[in-house]
Amino acid sequence: MHRSLAIIERELRKFFRSPALMIVAMIFPLVQLVILGNAFGGKIHNAKVALVDYDHGPQSVRLREALRAVENNALTYTIQDYGSNRDAVRDLTNGKINGVVVIPAEYSRKYYERTRPQIGLVVDNTDGFVSSALEQSLTDVVNAFNQPVVAPRLQQQIALGTVELYPYVEYIKYLLPGAITLAIFVAVAIGGGIVYIDDKARGIHEGYLVTPITKLELVLGLTVAGALKAMGAGIALTFLGSFLAGVGSAFSPGRFLWLFLLIGVTSFALMGMMSLMMARVEDPLVPRAMFGILNTLLYFPSGAIYPVQSFPKWLRAIAYVDPFSYAVHGFKQLLLKDAGISAVYGDFLFLGVFCVVTLAGTTLLFKRTL
Repeated sequence: MHRSLAIIERELRKFFRSPALMIVAMIFPLVQLVILGNAFGGKIHNAKVALVDYDHGPQSVRLREALRAVENNALTYTIQDYGSNRDAVRDLTNGKINGVVVIPAEYSRKYYERTRPQIGLVVDNTDGFVSSALEQSLTDVVNAFNQPVVAPRLQQQIALGTVELYPYVEYIKYLLPGAITLAIFVAVAIGGGIVYIDDKARGIHEGYLVTPITKLELVLGLTVAGALKAMGAGIALTFLGSFLAGVGSAFSPGRFLWLFLLIGVTSFALMGMMSLMMARVEDPLVPRAMFGILNTLLYFPSGAIYPVQSFPKWLRAIAYVDPFSYAVHGFKQLLLKDAGISAVYGDFLFLGVFCVVTLAGTTLLFKRTL
């Protein structure tokens, strides 16, 4: 084992002489956390909605007042009056506005006659987020109009009471587990993929193998060294990201113990995967070309950005075997829910077994090139 420790010492000495690896490993996930965390997940505000009123009756005035109330309070949209439906739809097509509300002629008369008066909403459904927000807002306004003026003495309608188990989770907090996992992966990709192949191309691995060191000791030494570098990036981003996202549980000593263990097993699992993929690679350009593909293939199906439950079956199958998925799930349980080991033991088990299997595969595939 002392021969593996010598390799670990050499790799870490080289790393600490040039700490740019940890900085680079943190910059990309940290920028993604800050930008995506603030750009996504918020409520739609100040969408531009055209209002075309062909009725001008008393009930259309009530409807306009309700729309103005939403405009001044919820700030979901701003109302712009248009004279014709054609002009409004043209501006909607050109992207100048986000939706069109049409109050048809004789709307007030049909309201008093109780002959199902109808309001038109035209949305640009190429932007599903804005169109859904406008549709929901207008649906709420219509439902409010449909409520009886005098409520019945005996309520027959079913009511739903929602209880939120945890405090409100901003999207930046939702992204934090994925950002930590991504920081570990970037450190592994650079320190365990690019550096690994560069050292092999320079003949450093062959230099090890002319000594009494075995393939297993060499693989263990390189894997442990790469995992320790990745753990440094993961720990740093856990503290910095938790501070930026306002997740105070990460700074609890008892909570950080489990976080530290999860960072460790995630680092070893991803490092084992990277070593397995690089075991037979000789071209230094290959890991650089694979980085973008792996980032997309592992990060996005993991549930770090969007729930896995919304995926099609084939993408769920990828998420099922993706080590990212288990790391992200574990960090969510520990950071966002303050859960205990019972909620994450499955993640630890998968990542641990994954690490052992990939290291065994790396040792079998590793070959001499001299």
